Amino acid sequence: MTLTFREALIQDIAALVTIEALSFPTPWTEGAFRNELLFNEYAYYLLIEEDGEVVGYAGIWFILDEGHVTNIAIHPSFRGKKYGEYLLKELLRRAKEKGAMHVTLEVRTSNLIAQNLYRKFEFQNGALRKKYYSDNGEDALVMWVDLS
Repeated sequence: MTLTFREALIQDIAALVTIEALSFPTPWTEGAFRNELLFNEYAYYLLIEEDGEVVGYAGIWFILDEGHVTNIAIHPSFRGKKYGEYLLKELLRRAKEKGAMHVTLEVRTSNLIAQNLYRKFEFQNGALRKKYYSDNGEDALVMWVDLS
C-alpha cells in the first residue's frame, strides 16, 4: 500500500463529488467543485491517494497570510486508517509552505471525532457560529491554529 498526496485537477471532480456525497448531509455539487478548481484563485485542494486511487481530499482557501479549511473528507471505506490525520498534517505543511501564518475552520459541534483530530494538531477553540449549518441549524465551532 502506497499513500501519496497531490493537488486536485479538474479530472478529479468525479472522485471529489463521490467522497463529498458519502461524507456530508448537504454535499457540494459538481458545479461547486468545478468553480473552486477553475475560478477560485484562493482555493487549493489536496488529495490523498492509496495506490493511485483517490480516497480523500481537503480544501483550503489562502487569503493573505491565512488559510481557511473549507472541507476535509475521507471515503467511508478508508476511514479508521488515520488517513484524515495524514491528510491534515500534509495540508498544514503545505499551508505553511505557502505562507499561511494561521489556519481556521468550522466544525459541527456534534462532530467530536473531527474536533479531536484538529486538537491533535493544536487547533484551539475560537468562536461559536450559531445555526451555521443550513441542513439542521446546528452550531459550528470555529477552530484555529497558529503555524508560525
